[in-house]
Amino acid sequence: MEFSVGITALGAYTPRKVLTNDELASMVDTSNEWIVERTGIHQRHIADPSEATSDLAYKAFLDLSVHHPVSPREIDLIVVATVTPDMIFPTTANLLQHKIGASNAGAMDLLAACAGFIYGLSTGAQFIKSGTHKKLLVFGADTMSRIVDWEDRTTCVIFGDGAGVVMLEPVDPEFGIRDVILRSDGEGASTLSMPAGGSRLPASLDTVRQHLHFIKMNGRETFAWAVRRMGEVLEELLQRNSLKPEDIGLVICHQANGRIIETTWKKFNLPPEKFFVNIHKYGNTTAASIPLALYEAYHEGRLKKGDWVVLDAFGAGFTYGGVLMKWWLNG
Repeated sequence: MEFSVGITALGAYTPRKVLTNDELASMVDTSNEWIVERTGIHQRHIADPSEATSDLAYKAFLDLSVHHPVSPREIDLIVVATVTPDMIFPTTANLLQHKIGASNAGAMDLLAACAGFIYGLSTGAQFIKSGTHKKLLVFGADTMSRIVDWEDRTTCVIFGDGAGVVMLEPVDPEFGIRDVILRSDGEGASTLSMPAGGSRLPASLDTVRQHLHFIKMNGRETFAWAVRRMGEVLEELLQRNSLKPEDIGLVICHQANGRIIETTWKKFNLPPEKFFVNIHKYGNTTAASIPLALYEAYHEGRLKKGDWVVLDAFGAGFTYGGVLMKWWLNG
């Protein structure tokens, strides 16, 4: 029987602690005005010391279960997109599978930085299309507060913690995921990275002293790459599917910087309301960014069954890509 793959449930979680710009200004040389002007961020959520990435993801799953009860034994696969795993191994997905009690599920982590959720959706969709899986969970979850240098105002003001999850299942062929673009450009690898902690620079006293286990970013270059690549992805998705910008119900970009999103909607001559923005509340939550935005957009009534929806992301690597879907869930 012909079918498509669609999102049938959503969940989200952000930690209770909120760190405002004014509070940050007491920690590092910055100000509320400086942060808002350059990023659009007003605050971000910070995980409790007792919370790791799997804990944030588990709480997102509990939220999904409230709105869409599901037996953990029905879940065939768990995919966790993250750059901040609980540990290098076992995978965060493996730990999460145990927390959930999904005894019949496979589990794997996927690392594609801020584009991780896009890559996770594409990966999950292929398992369902192949006929081997019927119900799976795709998480985007990160505790970025653990890898930012709180003495570096160019990065510590940007990132926050959070988790989002969607359930993928077969849906009516008229709906669901229609097209996916996954791209990579390793030329920009050094522009946004965490240099130490891997096989090239294992942890040592020197790497710790040099703050090499924290995010390093050239903000100007990253901004320029993101604007160009995210625009290219949106344009290609429209062209490949014979759609015009005005046909799109909602565009959900990775929430990296408010000015990047603004530049994109102006390029396509679209009204701001066609682009969902919540960066002011959460900052850049990396892999959690798009599922958190999807969750809020849905619960705010911004997504209607039958709407064309574009997800568009860009992150370290550089990795980037997009998903075009016809929304399945009723508002």
